[in-house]
Amino acid sequence: MIDAIRFGDGGVDRPDADSAEALRAARDGTRTTWIRATEATETDLSTIGEALDLHDLTLEDVRQDVRPKTEEFDDYTFVVLKDAELRRGEQAFRDEIDAESLGIFVGENWLVTVATGPVPAVDAVWDAVAREDSRLLARGPDFAAYRVVDGLIDQYFDILDRIETQIESIEESVVDTTDIEVLEEINSVRRDLLAFRKIAWPSREALNALARGDPEYVTEPTEKYFRDVSDNLFQVVDLIETYRDLTTGTRDIYLNTLSQSTNEVMKALTVVATIFIPLTFVVGVYGMNFANTGDAPLNMPELQWTYGYPAVMLGMALVVGILVLYFRQQDWI
Repeated sequence: MIDAIRFGDGGVDRPDADSAEALRAARDGTRTTWIRATEATETDLSTIGEALDLHDLTLEDVRQDVRPKTEEFDDYTFVVLKDAELRRGEQAFRDEIDAESLGIFVGENWLVTVATGPVPAVDAVWDAVAREDSRLLARGPDFAAYRVVDGLIDQYFDILDRIETQIESIEESVVDTTDIEVLEEINSVRRDLLAFRKIAWPSREALNALARGDPEYVTEPTEKYFRDVSDNLFQVVDLIETYRDLTTGTRDIYLNTLSQSTNEVMKALTVVATIFIPLTFVVGVYGMNFANTGDAPLNMPELQWTYGYPAVMLGMALVVGILVLYFRQQDWI
């Protein structure tokens, strides 16, 4: 779907946007024209490209999952960024990073935003223009583009806040349980951070070009705003690296806790096995039943003893008591 809005000192109006000719007519003028394509189809992209003479490769970059970047053309500056969101996955049923490409074209007096899905940052700035926000009406298309980019980076901070909450929850549970679900949650957060890093890291280079004022259609007064956004993005990248280190430490704590739990189980089994080894030996010896007969007077004479059985049981109980006392002194039980 294609919409158009025109704003400037004369206020705000909505020109027609149903054809390439209408878009071309809306662009021509002294005021700033913003053309927005939301959930853009192939037809929408072709119409915008024909109306504004946009290079086919730039429109293809919006359709495909390309890295964020900034490119300079004769008549406009092209920027690709990612609209990221942390949402519930359809298969893993865990929060996952979902990213959509957003194409921003900045011309002398026109702005085009193209996305294959809804972008909250674009809608927020569009609504501000429709409300005749004086801060936007008094500036050109590059400032409106800055406001969109700033909204995207704010969403990045929202994602990091949610990831931080997940990490805190995991840190509280990792010392209390060795459930395998805890490890799955840790790995899920690490995957999200890795996917987020692949979005934020190349975005730094794209914004650096705008902050330096390299593109022709980013005016000097707007450069400082892009520098501020670039600084915020650097902070996002630093937080991602910090959270990755935290998840690594949390995973190590989990593995150490699991190892300690396994050691406790092995210690208990060792105690039980050690106690039963001498008992098994005694029972095995007397289980041979070499009875004392006249022909073999040395064959277990104690089998004929009246108190032989109680003596063996008492001896086995004494052995168990000595071993239990020893293990208690060693703090094994």
